[in-house]
Amino acid sequence: MPAAIDRRAIPADAAESRWSAPDGHAIRRIDWPAANGLAKGSLLFFPGRGDSYEKYLETLDHWAQGGWRVTAMDWRGQAGSGRLGTDPVTGHIDDFATWVSDLAVFWAQWIKDAPGPHVLAGHSMGGHLVLRAAAEGRVAPDGLLLCAPMMGFRDSYAPAPLMHLAAKLMAALGDRRRLAWKWSEKPGEVPADRNLLLTHDGDRYADELWWRAARPELAMGPGSWGWVERAYASMRLLDSEHALDAVTMPVLILAARHDQLVSYKAIDRAGDRLRNCEMLRFGPEAFHEILREEDAVRDRALEACDRFLAGIAAD
Repeated sequence: MPAAIDRRAIPADAAESRWSAPDGHAIRRIDWPAANGLAKGSLLFFPGRGDSYEKYLETLDHWAQGGWRVTAMDWRGQAGSGRLGTDPVTGHIDDFATWVSDLAVFWAQWIKDAPGPHVLAGHSMGGHLVLRAAAEGRVAPDGLLLCAPMMGFRDSYAPAPLMHLAAKLMAALGDRRRLAWKWSEKPGEVPADRNLLLTHDGDRYADELWWRAARPELAMGPGSWGWVERAYASMRLLDSEHALDAVTMPVLILAARHDQLVSYKAIDRAGDRLRNCEMLRFGPEAFHEILREEDAVRDRALEACDRFLAGIAAD
């Protein structure tokens, strides 16, 4: 495997910039050239809700050093790409279709300059959105790489239709942009034991906190009631009959049975419905952020990713 990088610094060969969406909204991106300038193909990665690409520098650089041209982006309204709520920390969106549209427009521009084959990757909410974009025919990647995709919430105390109805009612009771849950006493400050939801690796978890301090604009707290309601709508859309029929390209899913944030059962169900899907499953050794787990887990995940990408490059 490539040598470890400084996870608290932007690599010298990576370039940060901003992409202007059709409505003028500025969205951050970061790009790596393939190692030695000989690209096997190109990979576009999107992080999860409340995430930033800084958290994945280590993995993105791994793929670049492996010969892939790599791009990663924020989602509109989070990390360093502004806010859509009423304060600096609430995660809000009017509809997940807005994010899918941003992705589709960027994808159409990106593939013109990025050498093929083209792989689309995402973690958590990012995995959900890239899968939805493919399912709706808005993008046509040569492969999809999904890490703990958000196909359902882990703690669902009632069937999804009933939970969605409850979210609709809560969103309608006031400003849809208001916080849906309380996270900590101080806005933007992470709660105690949050690491137990994400990763067993204390050092990699500390990297995220370091980046939040170094770049305060990255800090984000809970989602809004509007986000929760639209999340249920989007997850139910992908869970509906025939919703994934159009996804015929190869798919690799990394999933953790002990994920504390998203539903493993929903991920497993989606994997069964995809026509050309490989799943790598982890037990209690992995939490939600599989690509930021301890080395024993992360190395297995990266080996699976590398095999998957090699297969895409060989086709």
